[in-house]
Amino acid sequence: MSAGPAPDRRAGAGPEHRKLPATVGTPHPSHRLLRLLRPAGRAWFTRRYDVRRVGEEHVPACGPAIIASNHLGYLDGPLMAALAPRPVHALTKQEMFEGRTGLVLRAFGQIPLTRGQADPAAIKGCLRVLRDGGVVLIYPEGRRGAGDFSRFHRGAAYLALVTGAPVVPLAIFGTREPGGSTDSVPAPGARFDLVYGEPLRLPGRAWPRTRREVAQASDDLRNRLVTHLVDAQMRTGRDLPGPIPGLPEPAAVRHGARHPAPGDPQHPIQRDVR
Repeated sequence: MSAGPAPDRRAGAGPEHRKLPATVGTPHPSHRLLRLLRPAGRAWFTRRYDVRRVGEEHVPACGPAIIASNHLGYLDGPLMAALAPRPVHALTKQEMFEGRTGLVLRAFGQIPLTRGQADPAAIKGCLRVLRDGGVVLIYPEGRRGAGDFSRFHRGAAYLALVTGAPVVPLAIFGTREPGGSTDSVPAPGARFDLVYGEPLRLPGRAWPRTRREVAQASDDLRNRLVTHLVDAQMRTGRDLPGPIPGLPEPAAVRHGARHPAPGDPQHPIQRDVR
């Protein structure tokens, strides 16, 4: 699939940037290095691992899109940066943006997210990408783990409600072996499966979007992602690696969903971002 045309990076270009939450003046994350180095990254992964990609035709060839993926291991992000059908801008925890690693992540167009509190800058960074016709990658689980969507944050649903961008389900298998730690990397020759599903379009909601609307949309999205994950397991014959040893679930997790801090834009929102 073609990477599609480069997004329009002019500050505030287009009337959609004036809609709330407004993104007039919000810079489009840099992506030049990402586009330049993707072929080398693709070659490295396909030489070192047995990478199998299914359903890439479900990712729109152009226009805004949100890829919502499960999150197993350390290689998920680099793998998607190199092998996604189009260049992606991923929400990445703020702690990663330190020192040389931070410089590399910014050069590759990744978007820093402060977890556990409201982060309007991260939301607007994602909206900027989508309104410019780009692709945002989100891990709704919020961190590496079992990869079964038992944890589920609501940022992907919120962005879809704001922009009308389709949400493309993605199930990843193989990037962490059973018993592997949060930073473990499979041995060379390991098999990775990336299975994309049919896009889900959530009905758009004008500002202000209520917590109830976001919660309902997020429940619908989670159901779709879980269904796709089960279908992908049956299609590939792959199993998930299970929880990361020694990584406890926070006490706020109940019935498979996290009860977030008020106002956290990655989770249910109390008040819409302006």
